[in-house]
Amino acid sequence: MGKVTASILWTGSKERGEALLAAISPDDPDDFTVELLDFSDYVELRIGVTTDGLGRSRSSVDDILACLSAAESGLDSLD
Repeated sequence: MGKVTASILWTGSKERGEALLAAISPDDPDDFTVELLDFSDYVELRIGVTTDGLGRSRSSVDDILACLSAAESGLDSLD
């Protein structure tokens, strides 16, 4: 099977973007790339996943989304 590429894009405040980046940074960095781009009024957290096969891609994206969701829920409880 060929390579599979998936992208995740999150947009919001710089503080939340940095917190979300920190939440996924401990994960396996060989499975994905991540950038935090600052546009003054907002930031974009861009995550790219490239894997061999759809199953592995889905698993990696699911793991990343679960980490982001948990971190965002934690941030919401602090507001």
